[in-house]
Amino acid sequence: MKFTSTETYIAADDLAVAVNAAVTLERPLLVKGEPGTGKTELARQVATSLGMEIIEWNIKSTTRAQQGLYEYDAVSRLRDSQLGDERVHEVAHYIRKGKLWQAFSSNKKVVLLIDEIDKADIEFPNDLLQELDRMTFHVYETGATIEARHRPVVIITSNNEKELPDAFLRRCFFHYISFPEPDILRQIIEVHHPNLKPQLLETALTQFFEIRDTPGLKKKPSTSEVLDWLKLILAEDLKPEDLRRDGINALPRLHGALLKNEQDVHLFERLAFMSKSNR
Repeated sequence: MKFTSTETYIAADDLAVAVNAAVTLERPLLVKGEPGTGKTELARQVATSLGMEIIEWNIKSTTRAQQGLYEYDAVSRLRDSQLGDERVHEVAHYIRKGKLWQAFSSNKKVVLLIDEIDKADIEFPNDLLQELDRMTFHVYETGATIEARHRPVVIITSNNEKELPDAFLRRCFFHYISFPEPDILRQIIEVHHPNLKPQLLETALTQFFEIRDTPGLKKKPSTSEVLDWLKLILAEDLKPEDLRRDGINALPRLHGALLKNEQDVHLFERLAFMSKSNR
C-alpha cells in the first residue's frame, strides 16, 4: 500500500515520499508547517488512501501523556464502594482506555493522529517515548500488559510553538510541509472549486501571492484561508476587476478571510495612506 493524493487532497511528491517512508520504517511521522497547510487533514487522507480507520488524539495544554494510555477513575470506585456496588471488586470497570490503547487493541491496522503535540507540556513527548517505540505499556492497577496487535501508522503534527526533545525527534521521520508552489496550489483549488473561471483564478492568485509577500506581514494567509476567500468570492459573484487593488484601495476584497489580526489590517491601511499621500 502506498499513499498518494486522493480525490480531495493534493499531496506534493516529497510529502507522499515522507508518508510512505514512515510507514515502511514503522516510525512516527512528525509533520510541521504553517497553520492551515493541511497537517491534520493529511492524517485523515492517509487513512482514506490506505483504507484504514483513524483514531484522533487532539492535544491541549492540559493533556497528559498518561491520558493517551488510560485513566483510572478512583472517584467513581470510591462512590460505588460507599453505595455497596459489587463492581468495586473488579478494578477493570474503572479503567478508561486512552487513544493509544484504542489503537493498540484494534483488530486492524489504524492511523493514529496525535494532533498539535507542541501544545502540551515539554515533558509530554518524552513521556510517550517507550510506548511509541515498543508499542506496549503496563496497566499498574490491573497488572495487565497491553501490546499492539498491529503497529499503527502514527502521524504527529506540530505548529512549532515549542522545541521538541532530541530523544523524541530521533524516533520520528520528519517532514516540513512547505507552502505549496503555485502549480500545486492551483491543483488544490481545482479540487475544492472546480468551476472557478481561469481569469478569476489567475487574478485571485496574483492578489493572494502579493498579499503573502507583503513585507512586515505578521501572519501570512495559508492554503485553507485562500480556499475560504475563493468560496466567498464565488458566493459574492465577484469579477476579476473587482479583486484588483490599487494604492488607494490596498485592502483586498473580503480581507477578513485572509488577514487574521489587526496589525496586518493596519499595515495595508498604512500602505494605502502612504500611496495616497504620494499622489
